[in-house]
This record gives sequence, C-alpha cells and structure tokens, in this order.
Amino acid sequence: MQADEIQALADAIVHHHSATFGARLHHDANSVELLPQPTPPALRHEPAYLAALQACSRLGFIAVDAECLAQAWQRQTERTNHFDVTHWPDDPQDFGLNHADPAQAPMAQTPMIQAFPACPRQLGLYGVLPTAEWVGRMARAGVPTVQLRFKSEDQGAIRAEVQAAVQAVQGTNALLFINDHWQAAIDAGAYGIHVGQEDLDALAGEQLAAIHASGLRLGVSTHGYAEMVRAHAVQPSYIALGAVFPTTLKKMATAPQGMARLQAYVRLMQAYPLVAIGGIAAEQFAEVAATGVGSIAVVRALVNAPDPEAAAHDLMARLHK
Repeated sequence: MQADEIQALADAIVHHHSATFGARLHHDANSVELLPQPTPPALRHEPAYLAALQACSRLGFIAVDAECLAQAWQRQTERTNHFDVTHWPDDPQDFGLNHADPAQAPMAQTPMIQAFPACPRQLGLYGVLPTAEWVGRMARAGVPTVQLRFKSEDQGAIRAEVQAAVQAVQGTNALLFINDHWQAAIDAGAYGIHVGQEDLDALAGEQLAAIHASGLRLGVSTHGYAEMVRAHAVQPSYIALGAVFPTTLKKMATAPQGMARLQAYVRLMQAYPLVAIGGIAAEQFAEVAATGVGSIAVVRALVNAPDPEAAAHDLMARLHK
C-alpha cells in the first residue's frame, strides 16, 4: 500500500475519533488541550498498524500509547479480517490482556508471577491521606478504602507511621493500602500496597514475589494504555486510572486523560477492580462513576475540606446515587 493510501486511512481514523479523543478537557476553570504528538518510529509495516500509529499520535497519545494502540489495531484487523476505522480497539485480547496467559502481553517486561489476591470490585470512596491520623479519622467517618501516602526518607518514621495507620483502622471496616513502603506494610499487617509505575519497575522479581507471598493486595497506578498493559503483567488486585482531570498535587508525565479516555480504559480493563483518580471534585463524581469504575480516589476533596467528615459523607452519597 502506498504512503498516500496509509495517510488516507489515518485521516479516516482521526475523522471518526477526533470528537471523542482529540477534544479539550474542561474541569472548572482549568482547560488542557491534548496536543498532537510526534509519530514514533514504526516497528511494523502493515497498513493498519502504520495508519493507526500516525492517527493515534495526531489524536494526542504519547509515543508508547500510540504504539500500544497501533499494535492492538493491527491485531483487531487480523482477528476480524477487516480494518474498521470506526471501531476503537477495546477487546482485551488485542492488547495481549489474556488472563489465561498474561505473559503474552506485548509490552510486559516483568516475569510473570501468580495473580495477587482479589479485593472488592467496588472499593467505593478511596481516601489518599498523608498521615496515620488522617487515615484513622476518615476510616472512622466510614470511608471504605484508605491509603497512607506518607512521604519521608526516615525509615524509622516510615515504619512507625505505617504501624500507626494499621492500628488506626482497627475497629473500622476500612481497607488500608500503604503507598510505596511495601516492606513496612508487610511487617505491620496492612491490607494492601499501592505502587506507581516507577516503583513497580524498581521492584526486583524477588521483591514482587515477597509481596505476593505476604498475601497483601497490590494496587498499581496507570496513566495510559502502555502502563495498563505493563500493570497487567503482574496481575494486581486493582488498577488505578488517571489522572482524569488536572491536578496540582504531583507533577504528571502525561496530560490529564479526560472522560473519553477513562471510558475507553474502563471498557478495556473491566476484568479488574478499577479506581479513577486525579483532580476529581464532587461535581464530577456522577459522571466518573457512570463509566463503570468501582472507586473514586480523592485527596484534596477530603484533606482540604472545612469539614472532612461531612465531605466524606457527601462524596460517598454522590458515588452511590
């Protein structure tokens, strides 16, 4: 197929999907435009792959996600014997997300281990909190899932804070995840551990095996298609999807994903419990919950609220409307 014919196929993909995936994201006074990205070097030569790689880059997907989508579009074409520019890839098998053989995931880089223990599909309101005191306060307010995100270089302080958080949720129904500090979480007997992509990549095989052997649940942050495939390679207990909207809490390597991408991610990753996170305020709860995620994570909506307990009750009510 000639270059101009591949260009025409890419144009058709963009035409059919730009209204969904190429739009501006609006969140209160914030607006982020998903700008076209440079097309990465092609790894294959099939027309469907080449057209999708170019189109997804034009729609604002970063290189690794454009590559992941292009590979999926090629597999979809081979599976159906038809290149359908209107059907955005959403079948797990086209991304290598086969739970029977997840090691076949095309971008998996971690040796496979047994799936991590299951957690509830509906984790509900998920409070990401800075201290054990906050963890206990929100657990007593009825928040069903809480995470201690304690930042310190002092290992003694970390161990003490994690132990305090475990003690703080005792007598409540809250499920406690510890951000990053996996050994302290194991030692203290937390419910689970949450890691970001960089932390997941930093874990050696024996460390990941130790977390699994402990029986703790594992949650993994993702920010796009390639990271979802990467997370699937370790079969975590849940997958977090974000950042949905702009957030000032941490510097993000990727632009806010927006509602359209979140909906596409939920369709693809529905085998997992899913948590939406990133800049989600109370007024977005109904729209975000309607995508099918079983949980919405918040930080500022709780810790910056004039009355955090009242805010928690309001958010839980909004989530279950």
